[in-house]
Amino acid sequence: MTLTTYTPPALDKVRLLVVGDVMLDRYWFGEVARISPEAPVPIVRVEKREARLGGAANVARNAAALGARAGLLGVVGADEAGTEVEQLLAGGSIHSYLKRDEAISTIIKLRVIGRQQQMLRIDFEEPPSDVVLRDKLLQYRALLPDHDVIVLSDYAKGSLVNVSDMIMAARAANKIVMVDPKGDDFTRYTGATVLTPNKGELKRIVGSWNSEEQLTAKAQNLRESLLLEALLLTRSEEGMTLYTKDDRFHIPAAAREVFDVSGAGDTVIATMAAMLGAGAGWQDAVQTANRAGGIVVGKLGTATVTREELFGG
Repeated sequence: MTLTTYTPPALDKVRLLVVGDVMLDRYWFGEVARISPEAPVPIVRVEKREARLGGAANVARNAAALGARAGLLGVVGADEAGTEVEQLLAGGSIHSYLKRDEAISTIIKLRVIGRQQQMLRIDFEEPPSDVVLRDKLLQYRALLPDHDVIVLSDYAKGSLVNVSDMIMAARAANKIVMVDPKGDDFTRYTGATVLTPNKGELKRIVGSWNSEEQLTAKAQNLRESLLLEALLLTRSEEGMTLYTKDDRFHIPAAAREVFDVSGAGDTVIATMAAMLGAGAGWQDAVQTANRAGGIVVGKLGTATVTREELFGG
């Protein structure tokens, strides 16, 4: 009897382009020892600062951590935070195609952490200017031939106002197009290969459901109306459900211990994109993405999963 060993997919051959809202996640860590005399709020004495890639940049970071050849197209400000994003991309072996917009500041999410608990989050954000968005669309079209999978990471911050044009161009070039959607109108994602909404995002589009049968009917109706090959519903502690033309595939959550769910959706879509780009089938890609999501929620903040963690070795 011969034993067959599992050979991980060749993720290092996958050329993946992430397009969307680029952010810089800043973390200020400190101790909480007393309450402010000015107001009933805790005082955090900051002892350490850290910056990480956020939003679409975190998707690219996750893909690169798995060994994929990841590129990032998006908009940052012509400011210090934008430069820091560029430096983090270089350090993570991510190809930067960022556009610098003189009219805006880079999107920043500042989290204040005291005793491993998030005490406060402050967001700084402005939508990109029309001129920069037009330049970005031209560059996107030029980059399409050099990539296998396109991931459109929509955080509703203004970088994907041309998302319909992007999907049509990518599908015309026979690319896999994955979309992490946002908002009340999913029709602009028509024609994508797969959408990956969470429960709250799907509920805003199709309404509530009272049973799995009702959910399946609503999800399949949406998939068909948007001309998608698949719809992946991420359901937090309930796991994930993939809807395709011929099947419904559910997989329970893989999390051992949930510490922080921020950025978990980025890990899931990046892992699934890398797997599909390497030739994996839908179920294999979803199972691997689910496993990656289960690992990353055990880490603090926007984090990544390595190839070694995912496949061993």
